Amino acid sequence: MLRSYFIARAISCAALLLLTAQPAGAGGDPPAAPSTPASRAGQAYRELRDRYVSQPTNVVAAWQFAAACFDQGEFSSNNAERAQFASEGIAACRQALALDANLAAGHYYLGMNLGQLARTELIGALGLLGEMESEWKTALQLNENYDYAGPDRNLGTLYRDAPGWPLSLGSRANARQHLLRAVALHPEYPENHLNLIEAYLKWNNRSLAAPAAKALEEILPDAKKKFAGPAWESNWDDWNQRWKTIQAKLSQSPSLTSPHGRK
Repeated sequence: MLRSYFIARAISCAALLLLTAQPAGAGGDPPAAPSTPASRAGQAYRELRDRYVSQPTNVVAAWQFAAACFDQGEFSSNNAERAQFASEGIAACRQALALDANLAAGHYYLGMNLGQLARTELIGALGLLGEMESEWKTALQLNENYDYAGPDRNLGTLYRDAPGWPLSLGSRANARQHLLRAVALHPEYPENHLNLIEAYLKWNNRSLAAPAAKALEEILPDAKKKFAGPAWESNWDDWNQRWKTIQAKLSQSPSLTSPHGRK
């Protein structure tokens, strides 16, 4: 349903914990890092969980653990696992917000883990969308730049993909507003462009999808330098696949029209 990535941040925290808490290996070398995105996410989850359990009043430990819960949920093989990690992340966020109600990260990751939980629900998913919207709106008010315009990015995706009125809060106009704002705030972040282009294609609007794709193409060389290294491997796996899909659709769908957006 939603894909926004915090593995880089969570892994950095876990790596710091490992380097300061564990002895060096033979010859003074630090322990070898896990070799796959899934194993790195698992390591981050375990390290950040242990810190959170040992420091329950540490706000930073709480929201970083919540981010790791979301990441771990992305690699879950079934809904039961994903719901478990999401529930742990939700609880950690509520604990963090009890300590600091104006914590942008707490509201942001609460919305993200609610989104993970919604993925596991057949009937109750729609009931969670309003709370997700509320949390991301609060995060937006507190820090619009958080996670490279994450609040706008997530709100735009939510409004794009949710059912419309009267079933739910889906809105093409609201989606376009937030997705455009995310690109404007942080044009260097590929995810913002991808979400916008995918929205235009979903709405069969080739005349806007094509220039938006050109804008993404222009920032990719610098983005590959800025968001580099193992911590970003999972992001690029996803981004590259989505970019290929977009390019294929733009080259093979000349009949796409450009209707006016509707709510």
